[in-house]
Amino acid sequence: MTLEMWLVLGILVAAIVLFITEWLRVDVVALGVLLSLMVTGVLTTGEALAGFSSTAVLTIAALFVVGGAVLHTGLAGAIGRRILTIAGDSEWRLVLVIMGAVVLLSGFMSDTGTVAVLLPAIISLATSTKISPAKLLIPLAFGSLLGGAMTLIGTPPNIIVSEVLQDAGYEPFFFFSYTPMGLVLAAIGITFMIFVGRRLLPDRQVAVEKQVVATPKELVDVYRLPENLLRLRVRRGSGLIGRTVFESSLREQFDVTVLKIMRPPDLWDLAESEGIHTELKDTPIIPDKEVTIERNDVLIVQGEVTAVNQAAIHWGLAVQPAKPKDSKALLSREVGVAELLLPPRSSLLGKTLAEVRFGTTYRLTVLAIGRPGTQEPLNLKTTRLQFGDTLVVQGRWHDISRLRDFRRDFVVMGEPESEVDRPPRSKARWAAIIMIGMLVLMVGEFVPLVTASLIAALLIVLTGCLTMDKAYDAIDWRSIVLIAGMLPMSTALEKVGLVNLIATGFVDTLGGIGPLAVMIGLFLLTSVFTQVLSNTATTVVIAPIALAAAQTLGIQPQAFLMAVAIAASMAFASPVASPANTLVMGAGNYRFSDYVKVGVPLILLMLVAVVLLLPLIFPF
Repeated sequence: MTLEMWLVLGILVAAIVLFITEWLRVDVVALGVLLSLMVTGVLTTGEALAGFSSTAVLTIAALFVVGGAVLHTGLAGAIGRRILTIAGDSEWRLVLVIMGAVVLLSGFMSDTGTVAVLLPAIISLATSTKISPAKLLIPLAFGSLLGGAMTLIGTPPNIIVSEVLQDAGYEPFFFFSYTPMGLVLAAIGITFMIFVGRRLLPDRQVAVEKQVVATPKELVDVYRLPENLLRLRVRRGSGLIGRTVFESSLREQFDVTVLKIMRPPDLWDLAESEGIHTELKDTPIIPDKEVTIERNDVLIVQGEVTAVNQAAIHWGLAVQPAKPKDSKALLSREVGVAELLLPPRSSLLGKTLAEVRFGTTYRLTVLAIGRPGTQEPLNLKTTRLQFGDTLVVQGRWHDISRLRDFRRDFVVMGEPESEVDRPPRSKARWAAIIMIGMLVLMVGEFVPLVTASLIAALLIVLTGCLTMDKAYDAIDWRSIVLIAGMLPMSTALEKVGLVNLIATGFVDTLGGIGPLAVMIGLFLLTSVFTQVLSNTATTVVIAPIALAAAQTLGIQPQAFLMAVAIAASMAFASPVASPANTLVMGAGNYRFSDYVKVGVPLILLMLVAVVLLLPLIFPF
């Protein structure tokens, strides 16, 4: 081992430790890897930054836009609900239809997006059929992972291994290259879940009445948010004049949330002094850090009556009853409500909202905290957050969308902003036409994959399915930076000779048994890593090793690389292995052991299928 080898290996190990512990965000770790390789001189500046111009990165970014349009226009939800209408009320049939539907959808769009869209409908089905949601939600999550292994665009690892082949001078995988094996794996997975998996799942009953929520409007009704709306008028001499809402500490001191400021026109004083009763139209203002409170402003607030009265006395405000139209302050095109799920590794666990400075950090207000099995409302000041808690937040849609950048801390339930700002139905038709056209270009290989996806993304914006701002929001920039930042690591591993060294070790250890043993080793290594690391990061590191191992053995590399891509999607044994798994954990009241009991046997079944069939589809 040379000094450069030890240096690159040290950077890789440090990155893996940070990925597992999540002390830093994965995109920050990826940028750290990139900069470390650049600063140490292992890679040139051009080599280190090459990931940002990679066709795989550009393709994945464009596909996020197309997938975002499918979600935002309601096309995905409409397809999913239509499919679920044939589910019936028997448990095995529900598992069959749910997994079949999600396999179909996630083959062409985000696994997490598919689960988020269908989750409320599945819980509603469970409630109406009196079947425990725990029997249906892990099948939902696992089906999304199996669907990702069906097509070239189903999941980023599929695109990455195809590009590894192409860069090495081999013919890349095509759109349906994954489908024969993917269909077999999906059939095995569905059959296993119907006959074995669902019997291993718990039959725990969960309090679903606050989880059967499909839209922000339903959230408002379920949590009875309009009941505690009041108005506060800012009197002459009030201590609030000249302060911002954040400086008022109404939330921190009195548990009172300012939803909107109604500002009267300048003629208000004149009209009041001269007894003019002409109706004057107020200007609605969304409170933020820059907006200061002025005399005669009317604050539309939410809080207990006693707390609002205490705040009014403290600040010299006049309490007024809310008007019927004030409930619009909770939900509009500018602002809205959403429900957030706290995953197992959220940094908020064990802390109160005040300790994490939630409002200041995320620019949103928590209106309610829900906890499975707890019916009484939880105190917003003193409650220490637990895994599985749901936070009902209110604020600008833009800030709600930003929460998807904090996936370690929150999982945003569904696509809440699209329910209020839904484009016309014709946009869903345009999204369907564009997606079908993109698939035709990809399947027919009329243009390269990256070209087809970029054309589709541009058409999505030009047809108004997404605005340009929403298109940017649809892109999971954390994943993009992760891929672009980690691709140079594979370059460094090859450049210093570590790929060949590790591949030779694989071949020396398992090659004597045969190529099949090496493929089994690669599958197991990838599937273990993908339980604790991002499947993308795992693939970026292991794919070059698989290629080098095949070249060392003097065989065709397609089977090895396909095995790596498939194993990267087998994130069944841990709730944190995939956002789809995390999303259903609280709603199904699952424990970590539930994933292990069902996931490990399923991974081993998939390994058997890969060993028996993959060499037939892609001979060595």
